[in-house]
Amino acid sequence: MSALDKALKHYLEQGYRSFHTPGHKGKREFFADWDFPGWDLTELPGLDRLHCAEGVVARAQRRVAEIFGAEESYFLVNGATVGNQAMFLALAEPRGKVLIQRQAHRSVMSALVLSGQMPEYLPGVVHPDFNLPLGVDCQGGLSCLRGTSVWHFTYPSYFGTTMDLGFFLQERERNFPDLPVLVDQAHGAHYVHDFFPASALKLGADLVLHSSHKTLSALTQAALLHVQGQRVSRSRVRQALELLETSSPSYLLMASLARAAEFARVRERWLRLREEVDSLRRRVRGLRLLTAADAGSYGIEEVDWSKILVNTRPIGLRAAECVEILRREYHIEPELWDEENILFVLGIGNSPDEVRALSIGLQALVRRAAAGGFKTAARAELTDPLLFLPPYPPQRCSPRDAFLAPKRQVHLRDALGRISAESVSPYPPGIPLIVMGEEITPPVLEVLERPDIHWQGWEDFAGKKIWVLDGV
Repeated sequence: MSALDKALKHYLEQGYRSFHTPGHKGKREFFADWDFPGWDLTELPGLDRLHCAEGVVARAQRRVAEIFGAEESYFLVNGATVGNQAMFLALAEPRGKVLIQRQAHRSVMSALVLSGQMPEYLPGVVHPDFNLPLGVDCQGGLSCLRGTSVWHFTYPSYFGTTMDLGFFLQERERNFPDLPVLVDQAHGAHYVHDFFPASALKLGADLVLHSSHKTLSALTQAALLHVQGQRVSRSRVRQALELLETSSPSYLLMASLARAAEFARVRERWLRLREEVDSLRRRVRGLRLLTAADAGSYGIEEVDWSKILVNTRPIGLRAAECVEILRREYHIEPELWDEENILFVLGIGNSPDEVRALSIGLQALVRRAAAGGFKTAARAELTDPLLFLPPYPPQRCSPRDAFLAPKRQVHLRDALGRISAESVSPYPPGIPLIVMGEEITPPVLEVLERPDIHWQGWEDFAGKKIWVLDGV
């Protein structure tokens, strides 16, 4: 048994209740009649081919398109990441300017490197109770539209909040009728029923990405790219996917996508979960939970009830300390946490009993804090909301040009005014502080010097050195 085998076995033996991805939550019911080793096949006679689908794969993709309301759907076996990259490569103006959100997934930033497009950032809105950019300033975003050749939106956010996507689609119809709208709906693959926010396909987006493993029952790394309308060439979409994806697609992943779409249609599973989540929100007092009451404020259009975002500041505790208790004493594993927030992600594989266990654990945290039952009762440190708001550092060149340019490492003390060759994000939540091609400004340096932040994308944060463009 390898070291990785042992680690996986040990983790499962601890019996954690999953409030993180993947959405199947390790439940065998979704794969009960599968032959896992036997079905791990390649493109053999009778099994069709992913990148030239004419038989069973083509039929499976058509069925998925029917379920989700697309004109065409493509299986993705390199995750939603390849979907974002392919969407950008399929565009007719690869060197144009694209409207994106600063809090877009890092695969969007890699798509800019591949395509050569320049980003124009849509302003986010920070919710003061969570110190996270949970919404979008739609009216303020109108000034960003001029000169853009494509719009890319993240809908919903990682935390389950939606922006007013319909606002921008209506603006497109009025003033930019030929402009493509791309949507990363990675965290909303389950938006099939009327008790969830509307899907981006239903609202009228041209290309829509689903990360089906996040909340549905598909295996990790399995995703979907949906297409409708004629604003983006479908031939270019197919060519981009063939260029970027593996030439050895996993039939296990593809079969899991086809099956996950069928399971997504079952309303009763979701309704039972929703009933328990509603009960949890009524019972848990003392913590700040994001709820439907937050819709209509701070740029939030709707709140997805299947994401439970909890702020621990009202009980004066760090989120990490609360997570430690939940994991050790209640066997609850969340999706992520920062200094003051914990995110619990429900999926189709969760049971009502698991939601009840989460409710019990959260109520116990409140009682324990009130009784002084924690080792520390210091006020939770605030996440700095200025990390997520404009003005952003000046964009001196495209991310692609910065990636390809000669570069060298310098110490932070010598980095002021230089052009960054790295995209650096505090994690969580993974929103870039600086994107490659942007100028390193005094506010950026001040944050980079902080010792209390975990970083993503920064190669030598321990040595306080950063890659910059050489000679610029």
